[in-house]
Amino acid sequence: MVLKLLVAGAIAVAARRSSEGAFAPERVSTVFKRAPELKMQDSPIEPSWILEGSPMARSAEHVRTSDHSSFSAIWDCTAGAFRWHFHWEETVIILEGEVHITPDDGAPYTLRAGDMGYFAARSSATWRVDNYVKKAAFLRRPMPAPLAALYRLRVAMREQIGI
Repeated sequence: MVLKLLVAGAIAVAARRSSEGAFAPERVSTVFKRAPELKMQDSPIEPSWILEGSPMARSAEHVRTSDHSSFSAIWDCTAGAFRWHFHWEETVIILEGEVHITPDDGAPYTLRAGDMGYFAARSSATWRVDNYVKKAAFLRRPMPAPLAALYRLRVAMREQIGI
């Protein structure tokens, strides 16, 4: 276990150093776009996930980080019911309409304009849209377990010494 953490730490340091070198992707410090001006494109829901109706989804990416570990987007969908499988961690803010969500491990909940929700990576939920829903989504790829453990260790050590 200790060896795995040391290897993960070495990989993280190497990755960080390589991201600062000549081959690093361009870093952008700020991105401003008006949500209504983002060009929405068809973003079909996986047909095997659809439970009811013919929901039509569209999306537009706002920005993606240079390391491709996270991005933000706008997504909308017409009436229908479907299963959604979250491959990334996702935080949503409902901008218009509403959606009825039933997580696999929880009680049903309705998100309306102004509400926020969080979905863990590798979780699933049933979504039911009665009319229309539009959300802003913030997605983050989860860290591999050894890196996440190393990061938690780093945070704990910093808390111990007051940094």
